[in-house]
Amino acid sequence: MNATKKSFPVSWEELHRTSKALAWRMLEIGPFVGIVAVTRGGLVPAAIIARELEVRLIDTACLASYHGKSQSEVEVLKPPNSVVGDGTGWLIVDDLVDTGETGKVLRSIMPKAHFATVYAKPLGRPIVDTFVTEVSQDTWIYFPWDLEPQPSQPIVGLNR
Repeated sequence: MNATKKSFPVSWEELHRTSKALAWRMLEIGPFVGIVAVTRGGLVPAAIIARELEVRLIDTACLASYHGKSQSEVEVLKPPNSVVGDGTGWLIVDDLVDTGETGKVLRSIMPKAHFATVYAKPLGRPIVDTFVTEVSQDTWIYFPWDLEPQPSQPIVGLNR
């Protein structure tokens, strides 16, 4: 077997269902003052969680760490403007924690906020407080906004 990364395609329905499962977990931890959605991937899960928990105050933390599939140093494009203090009572929502570098930056801005992601990889898991699904570090998650319908190769065919 070669070193090809594993792919994990996620449908809109699956993302909705898993984000709602994350909302159920947050219900036990909240209530929250507001939600900080990590752009861009955290916007959809944050919207679902905000609806389920009836949270109306939503802000964004705009960070850039990926350029295509390459990860680089995290750049803060816009910190959350509504958060005052250490983030107590706030919920940070992202789609995925990968290496945890983005999470470390968010923790420095909002150390007391509850950090939740839909998916987590082993390197990033210690950074988040709550997640729903763990995938291996060598898995590339394709979110619905990354996909277009197209033919695919069987898994066996990829490893020949």
